Order: sequence, then structure tokens, then C-alpha cells
Amino acid sequence: MARTMKAAVFAAKGRIALREKPVPEVGPLDALMRVTTTTICGTDVHIMKGEYPVAEGLTIGHEPVGVIERLGSAVKGYREGQRVIAGAITPSGHSNACLCGFCAQDGAGTAHGWKPMGGWRFGNTIDGCQAEYVLVPDAMANLAPVPDQLTDEQVLMCPDIMSTGFGGAESGAIRIGDTVAVFAQGPIGLCATAGAKLMGATRIIAVDRVPERLEMARRLGADEVVDFSKEDPVEAIRRLTEGRGVDVSIEALGLQSTFEAALRVLRPGGTLSSLGVYSTDLRIPLDAFAAGLGDHRIITTLCPGGKERMRRLMSVISSGRVDLKPLVTHRFRLDQIEEAYDLFSHQRDGVLKVAITP
Repeated sequence: MARTMKAAVFAAKGRIALREKPVPEVGPLDALMRVTTTTICGTDVHIMKGEYPVAEGLTIGHEPVGVIERLGSAVKGYREGQRVIAGAITPSGHSNACLCGFCAQDGAGTAHGWKPMGGWRFGNTIDGCQAEYVLVPDAMANLAPVPDQLTDEQVLMCPDIMSTGFGGAESGAIRIGDTVAVFAQGPIGLCATAGAKLMGATRIIAVDRVPERLEMARRLGADEVVDFSKEDPVEAIRRLTEGRGVDVSIEALGLQSTFEAALRVLRPGGTLSSLGVYSTDLRIPLDAFAAGLGDHRIITTLCPGGKERMRRLMSVISSGRVDLKPLVTHRFRLDQIEEAYDLFSHQRDGVLKVAITP
């Protein structure tokens, strides 16, 4: 096989560039994946803009679908040529965080300090997957075989967007019969809407301002939609719930305004499930927080990863209960990666997610 490969790297603040890099060497517990499809995440845009620091020259991307090219000497239970995915979060399976049941936080607490992004390594602390090849660490904990009947684009949301959105619904502990509000219907918010329906919510209120996203929210399970450019979402949701408030609100954008609105629409004892990545300090308004006496619950979620999580998500796709393929609105070759970033970062042409094929 070739000794070098094409890879999209963080070149400088404001610029992702396509460069030639060496094909990674495979360690005993690793697997080399030949990437067949990947995508761009909002977090990658934060990296491009310099809002999240990574090393210059690092290969970006954390949502790989592909084929096993080479296996490490100690990896068992897989074969070369097998179609697989790996989660955006790649836990080792044996860290303190993993053994406590929080695999996404693998590596967060170590003798070398605290890393709040835990087990997120692809495109963060190691080379990612917007490339022809990606090295998957701890392969036996992270590689999940793709069922033959599923296409790359059907499972492309599983590594991050689907896992994160569903995680927000799961962390919110939605119960059968709950009323749920989901703030922002980008890809993660749309997956949170779909996850809320699967969890048993019987009234889902989706908030956004883009008509195509509100329509997609209806397709994925929203019962009612609120266009925040036309009315105050807090007042609208209070009216829709006759003043009761919602059982669970999911914040999927990462802004003070959406976080605060998600808090204000909760019923007493309700849960705010936060999925947004925040770039500034958050403020909790005294009245919305009921001075700390409202029995509210605020919980955050980092995308669950690992092969069992991926297996479960692909099982949902296989069952036909959720179809996320329509979220892929644009397709590019790896050679067009800079064009893809320009489109996605500026949210033009109704883009939701892009498929990148080396």
C-alpha cells in the first residue's frame, strides 16, 4: 500500500488544508481503517476558527466509516477487509472513567491534570479521519462491524451526531408521556428530537428559525414547532403547555440565550439536558433557577462512544425506527474539503451534514 495519504489538517486559524502525510504505523492494539465516508462536525468548524485549540498540522475529523486495512498483532475478533465504524469518542475500556461507567470521560482525570473533553481523541489529541486512512486506537473496544444491509450514509451519523443527540435524550431521563422542548434543530438537535420520541415523549416541541430544519424536525418526531424569529420561544412554550412547562428541555446549540430559555420553560422539578458546546461562561438567572429551590436538574453529556454504543445505534437504524440519511444534504470528495468547509461553516444552501468520500 501507499506510504503517504491525503489528509485535511489544521493549517492555521481560519484554514483547513489538504496535505500529504505518512500513512500511520499500526501498533499491537490498533487498527488502520481505510476511510470510505466521513463528514464535518460543528466542532471541526470551531477548530478551524481557532476557537478550540489543536496542534498545527493535526488531521481533523472524528466520524469515520470505512474498511479495516490492517490489524495490530494483538487485535482479535476482526478481519482485514471488514466494514466498520468507530465512535468519535474512543475509550480504552480499562480507565478509571470506563470502569465507573463513564466511557466518554476516558482520560479526563489523570495524574497529568484534567481534560474536560475526555475520550475525544480523533482530530483533538491524535490524527482524525478526514483523510484516506485513520489509525483507530484500542481497536477491540472501538471498532463496530457495519451490517451488510446498511450503507455508509445510513451509519454516518452514528459516531457523533446520533450518539450525542440520543445521549441528550437519555441523560434527560425522558419518560413515557413526557413533554419535551428541543432548542435548535441542527443535526444534533434533530437527533435529540428523534431520540426523545424513541424514549417515549408524547409531545415534542422543536425550536428553530430555519423552515427546512423545522420541517425535518417534524419528520423525525416533533409534534409542534416554534419559529423563534417570529415569537418568543419561552412565551410560546408556556402557552402551548398552558403554563405547566416541559418535563425535559434539551439545549443543542451552546448559547447563553438558548440555555436560559431551556431553563425558563422547565416545570418545577424538570430537567435541562445540555448538549451545547459553550465558548463563554454561562450565567444562571436567579428567577429562572428559582433561587436554587426549584428541584431542577441540569445535566451535560459528552457523546457516548465505544463499539457497544455504535452497535446499538446501528440496530436502531436497521430497525427502521429512525432514518437519518436525509440529514446528508451535500456530498464532496476529499479533494474538495476546503470547499466543503466553506459551505458548511457558512451554513449555505440548506446544508445539514456533508458526506466526504476519499
